[in-house]
Amino acid sequence: MPSEGRVVHVIDDDEALRDSLTFLLRTAKIDSQSHSSAAVFLEKLPQPNLCCIITDVRMPGLSGIDLLKRLKELRIDVPVIVITGHADVPLAVEAMKFGAVDFLEKPFDDDVLLASVKSALRQWDGEEKLHMERAVIESRLAALSNRERDVLNGLIAGRANKQIAFDLGISPRTVEIYRANLMDKMQAASLSELVRMALIVDIVERG
Repeated sequence: MPSEGRVVHVIDDDEALRDSLTFLLRTAKIDSQSHSSAAVFLEKLPQPNLCCIITDVRMPGLSGIDLLKRLKELRIDVPVIVITGHADVPLAVEAMKFGAVDFLEKPFDDDVLLASVKSALRQWDGEEKLHMERAVIESRLAALSNRERDVLNGLIAGRANKQIAFDLGISPRTVEIYRANLMDKMQAASLSELVRMALIVDIVERG
């Protein structure tokens, strides 16, 4: 059975190469879709099931690097594998600086491409879980009142209730009430869990 809900998108102006790659992926039971250019892909921009891209680094119109830049502007974080000719290896290295996870020099071995794709899919699985967790945490943060957020900031900075109370000009008892409320809203069972959530959404500096 093909990999449910996960699609590798092949972007290349060479129709024969597109057909070859999609056939190879399907024989490995990996769903794939092909696009004749980066512009065509961006026009459709298939967000659901978008988990990996294979693109030629050199194409008419938008290049592979242009595509990487556009994905970054759109804040679409997806593994991208770049295909390159021998003369374009410097371009592929530049592409990796813009976020490509791998590049394959033509002609490449089928097994090497499949290994690269499977590695990208494993990376995507991990990133997708993190994205989902981050979205849940951010929705909980949005439900906090301004004062609860103030107390949260004090807690993740390592301050005691009395210090938070002094900083905010309220009583320690009031801080305790806000703390209980925000722990409930964040669904955090402990302070350590609360700090872990804060690290995931980058509202606390790492040591």
